[in-house]
Amino acid sequence: MSLNFLVSNWWWLLLLLLCLILYKFILRVFFGMVIVPENRIGLVTKKFVLVGANRELPDGRIIATRGEAGFQAKTLAPGLYWNMWPWQYGVDMVPFTVIPEGKIGLILAKDGAEIPTGRILARRVESDNFQDAQKFLENGGQRGRQTAFVTAGSYRINTFLFDVTITDQLIIHENMVGVVTTLDGEPITQGQIAGKHVEGHNNFQDIDTFMKNGGNRGLQPQVVLAGSYYINPWAVQIEEIPMTDVAIGHVGVVISYIGEDGIDVTGESFKHGNIVNKGFRGVWMEPLGPGKYPINRYTMKIEMVPTTNLVLNWANARSESHNLDKNLSTITVRSKDGFPFNLDVAQIIHIPANEAPKVIARFGSMNNLVSQVLEPTIGNYFRNSAQDSDVISFLTTRKERQNAAKEHIKAVLDDYNVNAVDTLIGDIVPPEALMKTLTDRKIAQEEEKTYETQRMAQEKRQGVEKETAIADMQKEIVKAQQSVEIAQRTADATVKKAEGDAASLKLQVNAEAEATKMRANAQAEATRMNAGAEAEKIAKTGLAEAEKIMAIGKSTAEAYELQVKAMGGDNFTRFKVTEEIGKSRIKVIPDVLISGSNGTDGSIGGLLGLRLMEMMDDKNKAQDQKA
Repeated sequence: MSLNFLVSNWWWLLLLLLCLILYKFILRVFFGMVIVPENRIGLVTKKFVLVGANRELPDGRIIATRGEAGFQAKTLAPGLYWNMWPWQYGVDMVPFTVIPEGKIGLILAKDGAEIPTGRILARRVESDNFQDAQKFLENGGQRGRQTAFVTAGSYRINTFLFDVTITDQLIIHENMVGVVTTLDGEPITQGQIAGKHVEGHNNFQDIDTFMKNGGNRGLQPQVVLAGSYYINPWAVQIEEIPMTDVAIGHVGVVISYIGEDGIDVTGESFKHGNIVNKGFRGVWMEPLGPGKYPINRYTMKIEMVPTTNLVLNWANARSESHNLDKNLSTITVRSKDGFPFNLDVAQIIHIPANEAPKVIARFGSMNNLVSQVLEPTIGNYFRNSAQDSDVISFLTTRKERQNAAKEHIKAVLDDYNVNAVDTLIGDIVPPEALMKTLTDRKIAQEEEKTYETQRMAQEKRQGVEKETAIADMQKEIVKAQQSVEIAQRTADATVKKAEGDAASLKLQVNAEAEATKMRANAQAEATRMNAGAEAEKIAKTGLAEAEKIMAIGKSTAEAYELQVKAMGGDNFTRFKVTEEIGKSRIKVIPDVLISGSNGTDGSIGGLLGLRLMEMMDDKNKAQDQKA
């Protein structure tokens, strides 16, 4: 084509260009074409109806299901549509309804049947998760808040009919429990505080099944355990509370506020309340052992009862960790002699696990047991006991009174299904004036014992000193004994020597006499008589001299023996020793003699010493004069 042709036919080119630009408009106007993108849905509004029976919507309806003018129930899914003339149909492209993970979509229907009186939620109807509005309305869907909801995902929901509210998924954490209150359902039976137990609703996630099976609105006996749940908050409210923890050494007595009235299982002997089997209203016969339990605190109460030995203190300054004795105080009593005094008491009790329900049925709680039984029983017993005795007797008979209290309190508590393990009397605080008197008396007694001990110690000390002195003198005694023995041996030796000398001299004299005689015989016969006479004279003289020496030795020995007998062995020994020391002029005794400290023989020893000194001085003087 030439340039002239293009210039002369430019309007065709402009028309072609416009068609390319406005093709959608042209197709929409002339052919009623509508294209719905992949991520959108088309909400249709019909502007008018030319002819037909369904030209207008019924009264009270806002969504058309039969081709009436207005918001149409049917939506346009992604795709191509024809005959949707713009002068008759309006199409709004809206995005899909997307529910994120961990969320749910609550549905509010703007059109549908009326909700029955007494109900607050519309029942579920089949509608492909609210994606088919036509089916929802035709199946009797009700306007208002729906019991059904949509979970995580993408949905083609007609927002002309449904409003979607996104909310969180319900999560019950570990060691927690969910207490359920439903907002719709049948009224609770008269006389009950919670609805009846209903099965099949999958932990209240299917609220329609719950109500279909006769579920009641209000507090529910069932609870929801830890986990994630699709719960419609318009239908169900859940309060998260901790699980009930029964500690080791305790049991949990269950008091149920719901259920049917059960038959008392304690028999005629127990007349202090009904104890029923598990599942009935009242105190359950079977307590809960140590562990964690998902208990609905609004329908049940768990009373903790210690099963270990429990110590209760009647003392102002002490209280146990269980705090059952926090209101107990030191007991003030008055004695027979009119003195008031205080005493601390500790009571040890034990409640068997199988008796715990009876204790709770009788008293309601452990605190009531303490305040209604233990406190008055123990306090009054000790007050009465103190009035029968004076203070001193009460103090001195503490052990006996403690044993008597134990037996009395044990007999009382046995009637209340409680075992009394022991009763202990603690600190006793008598009047200060009386206590001072007792203290002074005790101090005096102790001082008396101290003095007696000191006296005995002095006597023992004196005995020790005496024995020490005797031991010290023992050496002198041994030396004296040895001196006596030496003197005796010396005297014996002197006697023996004198005898020997006498015998030797006698032999010499005899020999000399014999020699003289022989010489006389040799000289001359003439002088025989003279020589014999002379020899005889010499012999007699020698014999007399020998006998004299023997007599002197014997006399000396006999004199020694007589002196020993007369003076005694010890004195004679001392005398001879002193005599020998005096001969040698050795000074062994000091000029000043100190007597013994023990006072036993000091005076005698002193006199003996002086006498010995005098004797030694006299002898020395005599020897000096002879010299």
